[in-house]
Amino acid sequence: MKFNDITHETYTALMANKVRSGLTILGIVIGISSVIAMVSIGTGASNSISSSIESLGSNLIQISPGAEQMRGFGATSGRGNAKTLTNDDARAIALEVPNVKAVDSQVSSRYQITAKGTNTNTSVTGVTANFPQISNTEVAEGSFISDTQNNSALRVAVLGPTTRDDLFGENTYVIGKSIRINKLEFKVVGVTVAKGGTGFQNQDDIIYIPVRTAQQYLSGDQYLTTIAVQASTSEMMTEVQADITALLLDRHKIKDPTQADFSVLNQNDILSTASSVTSTLTYLLAAIGGISLLVGGIGIMNMMLTTVTERTREIGLRKAIGARKSDISTQFLIEAVALTLIGGIIGIALGWLISYIVNLTGLLTTSVSLSSVLLAFGVSAMTGIVFGYYPARRAASLSPIDALRYE
Repeated sequence: MKFNDITHETYTALMANKVRSGLTILGIVIGISSVIAMVSIGTGASNSISSSIESLGSNLIQISPGAEQMRGFGATSGRGNAKTLTNDDARAIALEVPNVKAVDSQVSSRYQITAKGTNTNTSVTGVTANFPQISNTEVAEGSFISDTQNNSALRVAVLGPTTRDDLFGENTYVIGKSIRINKLEFKVVGVTVAKGGTGFQNQDDIIYIPVRTAQQYLSGDQYLTTIAVQASTSEMMTEVQADITALLLDRHKIKDPTQADFSVLNQNDILSTASSVTSTLTYLLAAIGGISLLVGGIGIMNMMLTTVTERTREIGLRKAIGARKSDISTQFLIEAVALTLIGGIIGIALGWLISYIVNLTGLLTTSVSLSSVLLAFGVSAMTGIVFGYYPARRAASLSPIDALRYE
């Protein structure tokens, strides 16, 4: 059969029962669009988490009180009630561990904040002057906390832009204004540049104060909730992590590392773990879409088997006038592939549209890659071949005499 003849016959066959063809195509559309949308959302989530972790700083190692376990990575992550890290530990790391670029002592907790009758509950983190360097934090207005302010335990505060907006109104100039943290008055000296949220926290909904101020006026003790360390290079992170662990074990007089009263997290390990988790999530979402595609493929096969039955006399007539088995099987196979390709094209467009709508919400930046589109297109064609093969073979194997007798 010529290509034009096959194309015409395929079009005629599909249009002969528009409702059935449409419903069959719908199954493929749902499957393909689900795969495209879910993979794009999974990829977007992975990229978002990775960029968020990297935005917390570069070459970071974080020491937390308490036993080793998976914790949030960042200045405001909760640390429970363990009290094992001190300012002396932070100073020892800065002085004794080689290949350390900067060290920041941190005390973090949530408090009720008030300003001019407005109140909010947010994270208050005591930090040192090293914090901007370690965390890639920039100041939009005013200045960040200085060594002098920290050493003197002054009651000054740097606001995240979200906290500033919540307390004073959007984009209000707040330098020199006062806020109350846990009923104590603090003077606002700066506002940070917006960084956005992460999988662990909103980096803009936060207040920074001197760490000594936090210890003296808020926590009431000399313990730290986090020690953030910046290694000189990414290649030295593992070595620095090991040196910190050895130093703290010695300082805390712990001989068995499994009994350590602190945990040391490497930013690369966090990125690797997050990437592994999001990749698994992406595959799971794709598998769910694949199930929909499988159901659509079964629908294709059922429709084609029904079509073969309805066109039995036509098949017998074609064979009687000289049509070969290959002509019959090719015709029905192309009809199946045509259904899946039409569904695939519509499904790709719908999947992209879903991804675009998710982008518009601002909740997540999704990503539809060319490879996923090509893969979806190839899968739709393969679905037509796989699920159309049996009906096509069955049609080709019909006896022309029996087919002509079929009522």
